Amino acid sequence: MLQGLSHPNGRRIGGHDTGDTFLTGAFLNNKFLVNTISVDQMAVRTLGGETRFPSLVLSTDGGVGEPTRSSTLSYHDKGRPLPALHQPQQIFDRFFGDGDADTIASRRRLKSASRMLDRVLQDSRSLRSRLGNQDREKLDEYLGSVRQIEQGVERSQRWLEVPRPELRDEERKMLKLDSDDQAPLMFIRTMYDLIYLAFRTDSTRVATYQITNMADCSSKAAKFPQLQGFKDSLHTLAHDWDKPGGAEKLGQWDRFMAEQLAYFLDRLESAQEDNGSLLDNSVVLYGSSNSVTHDNNNYPLVLAGGAAMGLKHGRCLKLSDTVPMSNLFVTLLNCLGDSSPSFADSTGNIPELTS
Repeated sequence: MLQGLSHPNGRRIGGHDTGDTFLTGAFLNNKFLVNTISVDQMAVRTLGGETRFPSLVLSTDGGVGEPTRSSTLSYHDKGRPLPALHQPQQIFDRFFGDGDADTIASRRRLKSASRMLDRVLQDSRSLRSRLGNQDREKLDEYLGSVRQIEQGVERSQRWLEVPRPELRDEERKMLKLDSDDQAPLMFIRTMYDLIYLAFRTDSTRVATYQITNMADCSSKAAKFPQLQGFKDSLHTLAHDWDKPGGAEKLGQWDRFMAEQLAYFLDRLESAQEDNGSLLDNSVVLYGSSNSVTHDNNNYPLVLAGGAAMGLKHGRCLKLSDTVPMSNLFVTLLNCLGDSSPSFADSTGNIPELTS
């Protein structure tokens, strides 16, 4: 357990806004809506080249949402949101389905896509010289997206003839791929199962999952407590914590969520590898950007796993409120093999986590 960490926003923005910056540490308020890269995508630079998929981005709502009401936790190097997947069957098919069964046809399709992207990039060079500064910036942003697609095509070509991993019969049987946001327990566990399988098969080494957000009552997750038998919506539970009986109700919901995290950690712990369990070789950060209603300071965070990477657990660390959460990100990146000395507003690492 970690206490005391916050991002530079502090109390400057509303309690509904910090999903946008939870993993980026960027300064964000209503007058300055420019985001930066998220820490998971920093990890992709170190780990993503070794797997079929650079990362797995999940959320309950899917897509990207809108600024200050993000439905994804992941942002690329230009600060643009990466769309989250939210349909279990679609995620399973992408990672473990037949994929490109017709290799010859797939190779032709990828080659055609590559040629088309080359033409787009080539034509853009002559266009750019005729544009003003503002239009050039917009074009460069567009071309950045084109280059990302091009990199994805190249990656698909490299992995085209590598067979997708086989799942064990018991793993296939336990998956509830027809689950959706109308059955929170089954849905959350299925998403956790998919992350577990992606890690166990080394299909990816980086994943984010935004289970709930506080985008007013427009999020599909807003009704999760009611669907689980609680009287109030998620938004009401968060707002009424200081009213009579409110803390108990919110605590019961938090316990439900913690039980699902424990389920995921148990799955990781059950998978043994050469140098420990999958949990020992993974770092799991779980938390919220609101400590109490609309208070973006002193984030409640749980850090698990990573014993084989040097992380020490079994403690509740209460850090100074002058230590930014970005220091945690630097520490985790270093554990993953990234020697980056800084991230966002970091002032160093957190030596207490490894000593």
